[in-house]
Amino acid sequence: MSLESDVIVDRRRIRRKLTFWRVAAVLVAILAVVAVGAALSPAGKGALTTTGSIARIKIDGLIRSNSDRIEALERLEKSSHAAVIVHINSPGGTTAGSEELYTALMRLKAKKPMVVVVEGLAASGGYIAALASDHIIAQQSSLVGSIGVLFQYPNVSELMKTVGVKVEEVKSSPLKAAPNGFEPTSPEARAALESLVRDSYAWFRDLVKTRRAMDDAQLGIVADGRVFTGRQAVGLKLIDELGDEKTAVAWLETEKKVKSGLPIRDFKLAPQFGDLTFLRAAATITLDALGLGAVARQLEQSGVERLGLDGMLALWAPGSAR
Repeated sequence: MSLESDVIVDRRRIRRKLTFWRVAAVLVAILAVVAVGAALSPAGKGALTTTGSIARIKIDGLIRSNSDRIEALERLEKSSHAAVIVHINSPGGTTAGSEELYTALMRLKAKKPMVVVVEGLAASGGYIAALASDHIIAQQSSLVGSIGVLFQYPNVSELMKTVGVKVEEVKSSPLKAAPNGFEPTSPEARAALESLVRDSYAWFRDLVKTRRAMDDAQLGIVADGRVFTGRQAVGLKLIDELGDEKTAVAWLETEKKVKSGLPIRDFKLAPQFGDLTFLRAAATITLDALGLGAVARQLEQSGVERLGLDGMLALWAPGSAR
């Protein structure tokens, strides 16, 4: 009898465990279906309900090409949000990435009323993104502008001479892969780079002139690479108004006839891994541990993600030539 009782108890215990895991599996499946449905819904990655609301999106840090962000903006175009407020806090990035973001925001503006709010900084490529809006708002102490283009590359030819290393190459023409950083830049290579910079700079200037309705004299004042405070930028026509998000909402209600009192809901744009602050912290801690404190300080100032920027830059940062 004792053995039979033990068997019965064991069977009941096993049955209870099986029941628990079956229920748990069903709940997990239900949650997975709900999560997939929410991710694939036209409203995108915003709030649970978007009908009759204003979407808030944020563009922070360095700007580079980002297909996830473009797809998110396309979902926002198709969502039920009544309008969009774009918060920008960026020193710029690559010219190609900034143009890509500008074009996507222009498409979004064609579908929904849109206004830009500059938080701390909208410089270079960040300002290119802001130009997509017909109305730009900034705080009095925000920094705006830095209209210019930069092509930067390291040249380690003197260092290689010191350590006795020489790089040999065979190429189809003198300007192929020039400059390469392993030898002094030739006059021809420098002239080719200057041509690229001038062409991109002309595009940037024309964009500012067209979008901000400036004449040549006004453009000449603001297009020398400087940044301006929000207070200065109003008089220079770089922005339209001083204020914050409440100012943006008031403009949407007055000028775009957006319904008064609508809630503002965050619409998430997928962040790039390089923009995550913990990556920067981990990199600087590691460099400090290796005795490379000077490099760590440089990373703190310029950001880990800047190391991944390739090509022409529309970028502003204090303490270095732009």
